[in-house]
Amino acid sequence: MSEQQFIAVAQIGEVEPGKAKRVEAGGRAILLCNSDGQIYAVENLCSHAQEPLECGRIRYGWIACPAHGARFDLETGEPLNPPATDPIAIFPVRIVGETIEIAV
Repeated sequence: MSEQQFIAVAQIGEVEPGKAKRVEAGGRAILLCNSDGQIYAVENLCSHAQEPLECGRIRYGWIACPAHGARFDLETGEPLNPPATDPIAIFPVRIVGETIEIAV
């Protein structure tokens, strides 16, 4: 089992509370989401409609797809309501100083 490789993608100040920042890492579009001061990394793609999540609302540890309102848990990627039934991809996050790093 190999150790995860983390990639620096942003500075902590770039992701305001309740907001998301789109980054590219490992050839994937990823959203860094700040929910109540906690940073999460999820794939920028709704599992239901294959729509970008980047304009979605972030509240209480979830993000809502702007297309149809499906909500996803930011920690697990699990769908919280229809129409989504499949989870979205999540990525490990670590903060080193002021730098956000993710493993893809």
